[in-house]
Amino acid sequence: MELFNKSGALIASVLVMVGALIACQAKDDVVPPAAVIEAVAQKLGEHGGAAAERRLQEWADSGSVVAKRELGMLYQRKDAQRHEAMELFEEAARAGDSESAFQLAEMYQAARSGTGGTSSKAWPLYAQAAGRHHPQAVLRLASFARGGSEEAARWLAVSERLK
Repeated sequence: MELFNKSGALIASVLVMVGALIACQAKDDVVPPAAVIEAVAQKLGEHGGAAAERRLQEWADSGSVVAKRELGMLYQRKDAQRHEAMELFEEAARAGDSESAFQLAEMYQAARSGTGGTSSKAWPLYAQAAGRHHPQAVLRLASFARGGSEEAARWLAVSERLK
């Protein structure tokens, strides 16, 4: 009888472990909240790590706007992946992420650096981000607008309200 109890307990514990593994795998398919994704991206930025980058890619592939933005931020720093960064920022910006719109605008503006003026692709992205109360985008628009214009005054007023 004692042997039966021990084997029964062993089988029960194996079944519990299998259930726990299945539950963990099921959770892997769930995209975590934005704060968790941002924390993973921050750790990736600090320490690198292929596993964390793969995890961000999985979340981005699952449709997470925040993961797309964070992966774009990572790729933005790597010359070989700047085009991928732009694509990720574009997808996230289309989904309404103001930071992605701002980062993409900055990339377009940097590409135009030295030619003077504002990139025709950057302006609407800055406006999108500013419309969602992104303070840096508001300041960029105010600085790009011609001095003394109504548009510059409007963006400066918006920037004052954001402080």
